[in-house]
Amino acid sequence: MATNESMMRLTTQRQIILGELAKVRTHPTASELYDMVRKRLPRIGLGTVYRNLELMAETGMILKLEVGGTQKRFDAVTDTHYHIRCSRCGKVDDIDTPVMEELVKEAAASSSYQVIGHHVEFNGICPNCQKEARNKQLQ
Repeated sequence: MATNESMMRLTTQRQIILGELAKVRTHPTASELYDMVRKRLPRIGLGTVYRNLELMAETGMILKLEVGGTQKRFDAVTDTHYHIRCSRCGKVDDIDTPVMEELVKEAAASSSYQVIGHHVEFNGICPNCQKEARNKQLQ
């Protein structure tokens, strides 16, 4: 049986969007990715980029991160991993820590839900914002 990913045609636009997303680890917004893609496809519209990102996220080709009420961000790394968001500037980074599969088992055991996964968002202050705060204190 074909998966959603294999059923979706990888158009030139999608290949370029996916390629640009895979080049960065910054978890860009649709607007930031649009700026990157426009360098290769000057006539592409923001709506086209956004629709393709949504479609690729729905089929599992990329991840759509809806973190902390901020703009949606996108990630080319689709394996299960955790993220941390800066509470000041909104930057999102990956955290290199093992995924807690036992948390899924515990949640399933303590509820009547069929648990299919989990999302954990860590919050903190990124190194750049920490440095900026220290510099302000020194002034």
